Amino acid sequence: MPRALGLAVVFANAIGPETGGSPNADNTHTLWVIVLIIALIVLIGVEGLLLYTVIRFRAKKHRAAAQIHGNTRLEIGWTVGAGMIVVALTVVAFVSLPGIQDPAKSGPEVSLAGAQVASINPPHVPGGRQLDIAVNGQQYVWRYTYPDGTYSYTEMVVPADQTVVLRITGQDVAHSWWIPKLGGKFDAIPGYNNYTWFKASKVGAVYRGQCAELCGRNHANMLADVRVVSPPAFKAWLASKKAQINAANTASAAAAPLLSPLPARPGKP
Repeated sequence: MPRALGLAVVFANAIGPETGGSPNADNTHTLWVIVLIIALIVLIGVEGLLLYTVIRFRAKKHRAAAQIHGNTRLEIGWTVGAGMIVVALTVVAFVSLPGIQDPAKSGPEVSLAGAQVASINPPHVPGGRQLDIAVNGQQYVWRYTYPDGTYSYTEMVVPADQTVVLRITGQDVAHSWWIPKLGGKFDAIPGYNNYTWFKASKVGAVYRGQCAELCGRNHANMLADVRVVSPPAFKAWLASKKAQINAANTASAAAAPLLSPLPARPGKP
């Protein structure tokens, strides 16, 4: 393997989803923490009451246990309380959902002419300034195709403060796209498109991930990086990558005649 992945990539964060890479990841983490705190309060309350009851009303020698037929008010109270908790969690989840699902605007300084593609379905970035990248999972590498047809493998390069919309699919078997600091996991399924987005603002940051779906014997080697550069550096990288691809295609075409099959020997088919 070219590099070792830390436990953070495999298990995300010790408490919840990772943060610091993109607004949707931050909002997911906030929702996770809110739900976790409420769940801990309920757990501590229930377990504390259970422990108190076990100790307070434990069996004692030479003493008959009191017969309790129920407390209607108490039963109604904890049923209503549990329902209110579920309602509160539902409201918090739906209030948080737009910040996770709907793309944020690109930064005011970002302007990449020709970096958008109108044919990709939702999500759409407010204002229309988005960079659409097609993510293709293959055994065992990720391929990224930019709007002008330029492509790269393993490492995705994006401009800082630019909202990036990903169209994720698989070429052969089921894979799963996951860069923990940039949002949740999304399946890459042949014949089906999944969509997600992120907006990274830290120039020079590299966010690492790995295929999160067991896709074959080399699944562990199916790594992914997202490198954030300044908008001018991104334009330069895109032009350089396109020139490399064109040069490789030209060299391949020139070498094609040299790879033609040798003529058959006399008497041989």
